[in-house]
Amino acid sequence: MAEILRPIGAIARALDGISNIEFKELELSRGQYLYLVRIAEQPGIILERLAAILKVDKTTAARAIQKLERNGIVERRPSPTDKKQKQIFMTAKGQALYPIIHRENTYSNQVALQGFTPAERDQLADYLNRVETNIAADWTAVKHGHHRNY
Repeated sequence: MAEILRPIGAIARALDGISNIEFKELELSRGQYLYLVRIAEQPGIILERLAAILKVDKTTAARAIQKLERNGIVERRPSPTDKKQKQIFMTAKGQALYPIIHRENTYSNQVALQGFTPAERDQLADYLNRVETNIAADWTAVKHGHHRNY
């Protein structure tokens, strides 16, 4: 069987490391850019949904959002339909940071896909989305206290 998880992990760690270094001057600490991107893509997202998308536990997501909120990058507002829920939005400061993060993401994608034909790029994206879908079920199960059978 082909080993795919090691290269995927190495790619993820390399790009995360680059982003964390480059975004430090934007006052974004480790991994906070990931939250900002998802909030930009889905203004008004709730914490539980954000945590699920990023595959982190709710406590980790809450801490990250609190830091972003303290730095004036995001704000939480009561949901108009459910007063117990808080929706998360970018502030003007967050909106100013997003284009920089988006440019970095576009650049990283271009570098990663050098030498691939458009058809190969689409095929790779499809394969990786399928891998993510396959893993998501295990992630959810383990997060809810279940054990995988090896």
